[in-house]
Amino acid sequence: MIKASMSSGKATLFHQDLQSGVTYRIPALLYIPPDTLLAFAEKRSSARDEDAEYLVLRRGRKTETSVEWGPREPLTSAVLPGHRTMSPCPVYERKSQTVFLFFICVRQHVSEQWQIRTGKNAARLCYVWSGDAGRTWSSLTDLTEQVIGEDLKDWATFAVGPGHGVQLRSGRLVIPAYTYHITARCCHLPLPWGTQPRSLVFYSDDGGQHWHKGELIEGMKTVECQVAEVACQACDPVLYCNARTPCRCRAAAFSTDQGLTFESPSSCKKLCEPPHGCQGSVVSFTPTTGLLEADGAEGPDASASKMTCLLNGENAPSTIQRTTVSWLLYSHPTSKRKRVNLGIYLNRSPLNEAKWEHPWLLYQGPCGYSDLAVCQEASAPLLFGCLFECGVNHACEEIAFQFFCFEGSPKLKSG
Repeated sequence: MIKASMSSGKATLFHQDLQSGVTYRIPALLYIPPDTLLAFAEKRSSARDEDAEYLVLRRGRKTETSVEWGPREPLTSAVLPGHRTMSPCPVYERKSQTVFLFFICVRQHVSEQWQIRTGKNAARLCYVWSGDAGRTWSSLTDLTEQVIGEDLKDWATFAVGPGHGVQLRSGRLVIPAYTYHITARCCHLPLPWGTQPRSLVFYSDDGGQHWHKGELIEGMKTVECQVAEVACQACDPVLYCNARTPCRCRAAAFSTDQGLTFESPSSCKKLCEPPHGCQGSVVSFTPTTGLLEADGAEGPDASASKMTCLLNGENAPSTIQRTTVSWLLYSHPTSKRKRVNLGIYLNRSPLNEAKWEHPWLLYQGPCGYSDLAVCQEASAPLLFGCLFECGVNHACEEIAFQFFCFEGSPKLKSG
């Protein structure tokens, strides 16, 4: 057992074995009310993507601001023969109390770059589910033909997340994803300029019984992504997508139809990317009365952020004024030069990319992928969890968990 608390700082859940080369990468974190945390990762025989093997899990039980973690467990049912299992992306369906764990199964020894170069996809879209908060899991379901179908011939490769999915207020389950979309070929091979990364979502409106895909986000190269629902006053919520790009900054896109389509993404200059980019995590939450008062507001109406956004693209003739009542948190390495110094960013005006505030450092040193979870919303202080890659010499040394919270002011505090 490992016990983590606000006062003890980070707890290492998965640790690299230098002798064997076994490495754990790609964290995904899920909170199941009132007291369960699920931490997922890929077990690899080395740090290389091609050496991924299968997914592992640790279950945690939360007590106030501490959590006791159980032993590491292999997810033996989340395996497709002849494939490696990658990119864990869990989501919790509240009504049936079911966890859906999405992932991709990639044919052994086939790299992502080979798939992109040849245009020959080797990935499968799969999931397992659990009705008892991760204690036991179903057999694997392969959704590739059912959900992607004929479009697969134009997808050089694809993946989900990584990190968490979300359930919207409408009940829709949303799994973020991306593909390398082939738009031009020569002699049956994709042209380099004709294969571009595009983010999208998979979704279900019937509690996870049937799944569908949304439209690709066009207008900018977007790769690994996460989504968060931004609640608005007097109108429907907006689905916010934050995506990795090769452009040295993040991309943001908004959907007013729950992820079926997204407006053209915009560059977010305040959220930098290191060379070649890095995955990041985003969550939305409703600020407490104490936070609103500290923010200089008398209540939700006074504190809500306002912006005018186009509903039908840049050339739309009309606009709608939206008043948001959600705030966003985002985790990502803060350096423009390399993957170091994991930061937590706050945006109190989620539909305005210029409003991201200067980050607070959760971890100083080499870091990589991360995943956030809102672990307590009903009372103050708001409690958040972060599962992240970190180390002393390089970011693949361990995957650690840490709680942090807001304590009556907009400044983040941890133990």
